[in-house]
Amino acid sequence: MSTQTIEVPRDAELLQAQADLWRHSLYYLSSMGLRCAVELEIPTAIHHLGGVTSLPDLMSALSLPSGKMPFLARLMRVLVTSGIFAADKDSESGEELYRLTLLSRILVHGVVADEHHSQKYFVLGVTSPHYTEAALGLTNWFKKDHEPPVLSPFEDIYGVPLCDEKTPLLDEELDKVVNLGLAAHDNLGIATMLRECHDIFKGLKSLTDCCGGDGTTARAIIKAYPHIKCTVLDLPKVVDKAPADGVINYVPGDLFHSVPSSQAVMLKLVLHFWNNEDCVKILAQCKKAIPSREEGGKVIVIEIVVGPSLGPTMFEAQLLMDMLMMVNSKGGQRGENDWRKLFMKAGFTDYKIVKKLGARSVIEVYP
Repeated sequence: MSTQTIEVPRDAELLQAQADLWRHSLYYLSSMGLRCAVELEIPTAIHHLGGVTSLPDLMSALSLPSGKMPFLARLMRVLVTSGIFAADKDSESGEELYRLTLLSRILVHGVVADEHHSQKYFVLGVTSPHYTEAALGLTNWFKKDHEPPVLSPFEDIYGVPLCDEKTPLLDEELDKVVNLGLAAHDNLGIATMLRECHDIFKGLKSLTDCCGGDGTTARAIIKAYPHIKCTVLDLPKVVDKAPADGVINYVPGDLFHSVPSSQAVMLKLVLHFWNNEDCVKILAQCKKAIPSREEGGKVIVIEIVVGPSLGPTMFEAQLLMDMLMMVNSKGGQRGENDWRKLFMKAGFTDYKIVKKLGARSVIEVYP
């Protein structure tokens, strides 16, 4: 067939293709609608209204001008269709009532509850103008012949890396939002991990949590397993702000240069931010910090293991997280074969995927 012509879909197939094109081209409006809902604090407002509300009551709770009611209804319709909120009709008045879903519950902000880590700042970070501008620069980035190591589109556009000591020089508010979002994102699901993967902590006497921030994960581990002595390694600027409660040993430092010795080292959502060469360096430092496998030495890696086995929704989420890393960092999400190569190159002898938790996996790596 000549490449100067093409077979065009016809009738229903053509119209379906057009509708699919609309959806894919306009998905960014769903993201911006979600951002708007988070900025207006709609999930929090519905929560304070008892978890269910009418449109007029929501308008009142948000203190929005009355003339915006029909526009809010249109926004909520999109967010309901995308599963962020749920809606049904009041049996008496026939009025539309909006409810929280499992997704929008984790967007409720300013409340205190066990295992609740509001994802408000994660949304605000990944939908920020800086992130979207970096993604818009993908075409020009692909055309550039970069010398290795290849800069991310974010660093290529703005001249500074994300999540770096130089990031505040670009935008202090962005740096704050991104760090708050990362902390909330990384802390979500800690209790689930402890419940589902309790065997990995059996027999452990000591553990170092690399890039453990304020110690939220380490504190949860100690609460569940008081016999484990936990150390948190992080940059001096992070450790300086950590609570000095005597429960956790905080060590300022850089995991590229040294990791405090312990029976196990944890890398929770750390390696996806780095390229392969840097991952090998980090893993090699972790290997130096632990004893032999016979003495219980191991590295606990919590990361996405990309693959379709969890179904199309989880797989799509994994791939989008990989795109997020490609646009904004030098790292990426990896498949099992990619992880195996990194572990072996860093000098480890074996590994085991202990459990898959949502889109992530818990991996034990043995010296």
